Amino acid sequence: MAKNKSEDLQQFAQRYMEVWNEADDELRQQRIADLWAEDGTQFTASREIHGRQALFERITTNYETFVKGQDLVFRLSGKTDEHHNAVKLNWEMLPANGGAVAGTGLILLLLNADGLINLDYQF
Repeated sequence: MAKNKSEDLQQFAQRYMEVWNEADDELRQQRIADLWAEDGTQFTASREIHGRQALFERITTNYETFVKGQDLVFRLSGKTDEHHNAVKLNWEMLPANGGAVAGTGLILLLLNADGLINLDYQF
């Protein structure tokens, strides 16, 4: 499943969520390299993001807009599942100091043979 076979599903999903909350650009870049294949692609309802550099730019924009700009955090929500090379997780976004959930979503990740994210579908 994950790059490190001893890593469990929950740890992998947690690392995925942490990249969205990462304040340090260098750490964010490293976390992206640790999770996504070099040519990994992310699909949203309105965009396709190709490659680690484009993913870095997208995640940085989300960080600046939501985490830093609105004091929100992204976290896992509900059950995370895996099936062969696919991982399904749910997320929510809420105020860092507590409060009502501001957004939710579902993510489907398809991993390559090395356990890196090849395709990332965000719903």
